[in-house]
Amino acid sequence: MIQWLKKFPNVEKKAVLLYGPPGVGKTTLVEVLAREFGYDLVEMNASDFRRSKDIERIAILASDKTSLLGKGKIILLDEVDGIHARSDAGGIEAILRLINITKQPIIMTANDPWSQSLKELRENAIMVGLKKLGTRDIMKLLKRICEQENIEADEEALRFIVDRSEGDLRSAINDLEAIAEGYGKVDITTVKTLLRQRDKEQDPFETLRRLFTAKYAWQAKQALSNSQLDYEMAIEWLNENLPIQLEDPEDLWRAYESLSRASIYLGRIIKSGEWDLLSYAMDLMGPGVAFSRRNKKWKWVKYRFPERIKLLSKTKETRELREMLARIIAEHTKTSRKIAKSETLPFLRVIFESNIEEAAKLSLGLRLPDNMIRFLAGNNASSIIKLVNKYEKELSKLKGAEEIPVEKEQEIRKEKSRRKSRETERSKETRKMGLDRFFKT
Repeated sequence: MIQWLKKFPNVEKKAVLLYGPPGVGKTTLVEVLAREFGYDLVEMNASDFRRSKDIERIAILASDKTSLLGKGKIILLDEVDGIHARSDAGGIEAILRLINITKQPIIMTANDPWSQSLKELRENAIMVGLKKLGTRDIMKLLKRICEQENIEADEEALRFIVDRSEGDLRSAINDLEAIAEGYGKVDITTVKTLLRQRDKEQDPFETLRRLFTAKYAWQAKQALSNSQLDYEMAIEWLNENLPIQLEDPEDLWRAYESLSRASIYLGRIIKSGEWDLLSYAMDLMGPGVAFSRRNKKWKWVKYRFPERIKLLSKTKETRELREMLARIIAEHTKTSRKIAKSETLPFLRVIFESNIEEAAKLSLGLRLPDNMIRFLAGNNASSIIKLVNKYEKELSKLKGAEEIPVEKEQEIRKEKSRRKSRETERSKETRKMGLDRFFKT
C-alpha cells in the first residue's frame, strides 16, 4: 500500500481493493495512511447510499480536485461488497467510471471480495488481503488498553475474550469495554457468564482452513454451517483445493470418495425433493472430507478460487446468447429448445460460416440481432450484417412503393362496412313482417 501511494499516479491501476474479515483494521489502515502521507480522506461508509448518483455527487466530484489547502485526497469506498444490484442501482458502474477518470488514489474495502457482482472491480483494482489477527497480537493490545485505562483484568479472562473474538479486534475491544464499564473488574467468572461463543459467517478461505484443521466431527460440521458458501459452492471449492491441501494419494482418494458421495446425495435431493438427505451430504462434505487425512498433519497452503466458476462467469454471456437463439429457433420450427440446440443450431452455424447470402436471408427471416449473427458466423459476421442492412433497405423501398394500394385497400374496407350496415337495417325491417306487424311501435 505504501509503495502504491508513493508511485501514484504512475501506477498500473488507480484503485486498491482492500479485503479481509471484520475487525482486522481495513478502515483504520486507510485512515493511518492518509494521516502519514498528508492526504485528506473522502469517505463513503456503510451508512451512505451507494447508488450511482450518490457516488457521482461525492466521490467523482472529489476525484479531480485537491483540497482547499492544496492537499491530495484518498477516496475511501467502505464495504463495497454491500452494494446491492437493485437497491443501489448503477453503483458498480459508477465506481468503474470513477476509477477511469480519477486523479486521486481510490481505496475500496470489502469483507467478501469474491462476490460475482464485484468481478469487474477485482479486474480494475489491486487486490490487497489482510489476514485475521493472531491471538498474541490481540492479547498484547488488550493488556496495553487495561494498563492505560487502569482496568483490573485476569490473564485467563483476557484469553477467553481473545479466543471468543476469533481474530476480530473490534469485537475483543467491545467485549472488554462492556465488562469493564459494567463490573469494574474483568475476571474469568464474569466473562464466562456474560459472553458466549459467536456464530460468525466465514469466508471461503477461512471455511477451508477450519474444515481441514478440525479435530472433531462437530468442528468440521460447524465450519460448513457457519460458512458464506452454500452446499453447491462448497463442493466447488473443495473440489478445486483438495489436491492442494492433501498430498498423500490415499488421503486424496478418501476425500474425493466422500465428496463424490455427497454430490450423489445432492443430485437425489434435486430429483426427489427429499431434503432430509441434506444432512448426509453435509456429513460427507464436512467430517468425511476433514478426516480423510490420516498420514500427515495439516500445513498452511494458499487456496484457490474455483477455476470452473471463473470459466462459467467468463462464458455466461455466450451461454445466455445461445439460450436466446435456441428459443427463437424453437418458436419458428415448432420444436423444443433442447432439439433446437442439439440438432438445428449446429447446421445453422455451418450455413452462416459457409454461405453469406443464405445466412443474411435467414437472419432477416428469424429477425436475428447483430450479436447473434456474430455468435453464429464468426469471421463472416461483418459481411452478413452488411448484406442484411442492404436487404432491409431494399425491402423498405418496396414497402414505400406499395403505399397507394394500401390506401385503396382502406377505401374498400370502408365500403364493406357501409354495405354491412345497410344489410343490418334491411334485416331489421324484414323481422317486422311476421307477428310484429300486429303490434304498434
